[in-house]
Amino acid sequence: MPQPRHVAKIRLPDPATLDDDIKDYLALCEEKLGRVPNVLKVYTARPSKFRVFTRFYNEMMLDEETCRLSKLEREMIAVVVSAANRCYYCLVAHGQTVRELSGDAELGELLMTNYRAAGLDKRTRAMLDYAWKLTTRSEDVGDADRAALKAVGFDDRDLFDITDVAAFFNYTNRMMQGLDVMPNAEYHRMNRGNAQEPASSSARASASTAGSRSSRKARA
Repeated sequence: MPQPRHVAKIRLPDPATLDDDIKDYLALCEEKLGRVPNVLKVYTARPSKFRVFTRFYNEMMLDEETCRLSKLEREMIAVVVSAANRCYYCLVAHGQTVRELSGDAELGELLMTNYRAAGLDKRTRAMLDYAWKLTTRSEDVGDADRAALKAVGFDDRDLFDITDVAAFFNYTNRMMQGLDVMPNAEYHRMNRGNAQEPASSSARASASTAGSRSSRKARA
């Protein structure tokens, strides 16, 4: 049975009525990715929050100048947090990105169902254990958990970034669940060893960062 056909359970604005900077951002997504992710369609309901969300997301998930976590590590956190919260949208969307960045369809599925069975190295396992605990028992996170991260080579800056990504996806999970947002259906088929795959991660990064520059310029 296919997933429901709606984008979200709120009324969304007519794309023709959107501000020019948001139209430009969505057009760039269409050009580079071949689609507009449904999460962005939802945020057009609140233009000022669309701008904040896209800028914050791009810095958090795509920055390679100040963040020492790899893009794959950040996406793995996103999937594990979303698995703990059982967020359908983020599991499908970010599970696809893990498959793409890792080149490993099995890894994507394992993270979505039980990351502990994935045979991860100690560093990655410690990172995901922390993200899981922060999501499921945040009140119990303490010095021992932070020490466990440092024991496998993370420092204070990394700890900040791991916490930041985990906290962000706890927020987005609630947004997607509360508004019943459906993922773009094509994510289900992507990066599963098919002969033809849509838009590469480099194209996604190009669209996101260029769109971020466009939105910042429009606000200046």
